[in-house]
Amino acid sequence: MAELLSTKIHETLPEKYVRPETQRPLFSEVITGTKIPIIDLKSPVDQIISQIGHASQSYGFFQVVNHGIPDELLLKVMAIAIEFFRLPAEEKEKLYTDDPTKKVRLSTSFNVARETVHNWRDYLRMHCYPLEKFMPEWPSKPDLFKEVISTYCKEVRQLGMKLLGAISLSLGLEEDYIKEALGEQEQHMAVNFYPQCPEPELTYGLPAHTDPNALTILLQDPEVAGLHVLKDGKWIAVDPLPGALVINIGDQLQALSNGRYKSVWHRAVVNSSKERLSVASFLCPSNSALVSPAKKLTEITPPVYRDYTYDEYYKKFWSRNLDQEHCLELFKS
Repeated sequence: MAELLSTKIHETLPEKYVRPETQRPLFSEVITGTKIPIIDLKSPVDQIISQIGHASQSYGFFQVVNHGIPDELLLKVMAIAIEFFRLPAEEKEKLYTDDPTKKVRLSTSFNVARETVHNWRDYLRMHCYPLEKFMPEWPSKPDLFKEVISTYCKEVRQLGMKLLGAISLSLGLEEDYIKEALGEQEQHMAVNFYPQCPEPELTYGLPAHTDPNALTILLQDPEVAGLHVLKDGKWIAVDPLPGALVINIGDQLQALSNGRYKSVWHRAVVNSSKERLSVASFLCPSNSALVSPAKKLTEITPPVYRDYTYDEYYKKFWSRNLDQEHCLELFKS
């Protein structure tokens, strides 16, 4: 069993976390103060659809405000998540596993068994849909954990379905096209904890990667920055916007849109003065869903990707290192 970072304070960076010189974050080259697409979900519907289309094509991600999830709930989620990582080590050990097939698992880095260099992150990953099936296995401590997180999961799913409808319309498809194509969607959550790091310039919280699922809804730490996205070959810092949620287009939407929408490359960096927390919710196709570019979108441009099941894709994704070439490259037609 690898040791969780959150069980002690680290004065120096252990060797197994140090990236080779060519793979370090280079903070001096990161662009800050960029205007990131922010979409107000109380705007007129046509405006929302057009803004989502533009952001998905040019960035692969956007932020949403007035999304309908109460600020108070977002704060409760962050508070209960930090409380979880502050539980005594013996409490957390009960949930620890390196097996990526487990439906509830507390682990560290990304894929400890396969990596040569580790990432400065602990995480709790859970399946969230249907709730009644998975909730019994969730952590029972802190006391309000199940109640707060399950309430948030329901809200996030509702928001995710609404966004998938808008994304469908922005591609010129029927509103429920994507929802139907993805089948009975699974929902997973990763609660990420990035402790203070003695030498943040030598490592990552998570290296550059795209998300293997369809849509990711990220609740950022409202006070500590750490998310970078790749745009036109340059890394851009996405500063937290309190009350906003960050929406990432995942690999499956890139495939369904026949490459028109981009699954965004992103990474998490760490810092020496503050710990950082984020809560990522992933909407995933059902395992048996057959993913392929929408026929309407292949009438002008030939299909970029072959048909495949999400099960096939997900297995391939987890069998690799996180920062290898884009997994979708392996599914080109």
